[in-house]
Amino acid sequence: MKRLVQILVPVVVLVVLGYAVTQFEPGKEGVETTAPLNWYKGNTHTHTLWSDGNDFPEMIVAWYQERGYDFLALSDHNILSRGEKWMKVEAIDKRKKKPGATALEKYGEKFGDEWVELRGEGAEREVRLKALAEFRSKFEKPGEFLLIEAEEITDRFRNNQVHINALNLQELIPPQKGASVVETVRNNLRMVAEQAERLGRPILAHLNHPNFHYSFTAEQLAEVLEEQFFEVYNGHPGINHLGDAEHPGDEELWDVANALRLGKLKAAPLFGVATDDSHDYHGGNVSPGRGWVMVRSEKLEANALIEAMKKGDFYASTGVVLDEVSHADGVLLVKARVQDGVDYEIQFIGTRKGEDAEPGEVLAINEGPSASYPLQGDELYVRAVVTSSRPHPNPSFTDQQEQAWTQPVGWR
Repeated sequence: MKRLVQILVPVVVLVVLGYAVTQFEPGKEGVETTAPLNWYKGNTHTHTLWSDGNDFPEMIVAWYQERGYDFLALSDHNILSRGEKWMKVEAIDKRKKKPGATALEKYGEKFGDEWVELRGEGAEREVRLKALAEFRSKFEKPGEFLLIEAEEITDRFRNNQVHINALNLQELIPPQKGASVVETVRNNLRMVAEQAERLGRPILAHLNHPNFHYSFTAEQLAEVLEEQFFEVYNGHPGINHLGDAEHPGDEELWDVANALRLGKLKAAPLFGVATDDSHDYHGGNVSPGRGWVMVRSEKLEANALIEAMKKGDFYASTGVVLDEVSHADGVLLVKARVQDGVDYEIQFIGTRKGEDAEPGEVLAINEGPSASYPLQGDELYVRAVVTSSRPHPNPSFTDQQEQAWTQPVGWR
């Protein structure tokens, strides 16, 4: 396919770790105040022993907290970590992927034997899994670290896998089923929206790994207008991130779906998230630390983070940090944080208006850590992807490099 490429001259921008929005105080017309916005790093797709992960939730939370994450969602399949749940120690041991200390031994060493609850002997020996309400106070600190209750609503239509992560839930949502892939997604999203409205709390739902079993086409992603978010990157090696000779990769799915939404359906585009989908914490291929979101928010609270993401004020990353990403006066501006010895390429990608337009056209390329793209007015949307020369330290596919993806702009 032909691609029109413009080489951009790097721009100099102010490096900022926070951002400020001008607001007017109620009752004080003309008096301006600033509400500082900060970047918060989080993973929204994580599995524990409550479903098919292989470690205790406290161990997993500690892993993310100790590595600088600001928030984490534990999202086990069709379950919330509530109530009483016991698990056989032998069953836990079988999930471990490499020799060495068992999950139970590591658990006791880190949190103390008095924290670990055991019963039974021999093959019947069991350990109790702690509920979220029991352990969250060990980790949460206002403004520093937050746990968000979540569920991976795990459904299917025939062989098509329909998995949706719902964040900030108050009640479990069982899989709703449907007579087609699209109807199955809609039925589950309808229950998410019903709970959010009934309980008066924002709930974010993102569609997981669309290429898992090649369950979704771009046309299906476009059709479900109730869905606002999907995983443009998922760290599970088995989700076919790059596609194959017959199926597009996740990024191409994103562009085709958004071209259809904006061009034909006159609807808002999908926003892209990056996640771990971590299952393995003792060796294995489905390990943590591969993908995350960076959310720009006034405060580290679940409601505030979700509202910021619904406005598109976040980016997805597998390692590249953006010190600046903004869209003002028709210009998309991106600046990556420079690491010694690392080179950066910034691509501005979009789809132009018109039936013959190519979805996901590379509109411009810049070699360097910062660049701006002035929208020409003939684009349905523009987004940026920043790729570094640094190989991903824990890759999910061959030759993976660290990247960051901004959200589509210019469509409002």
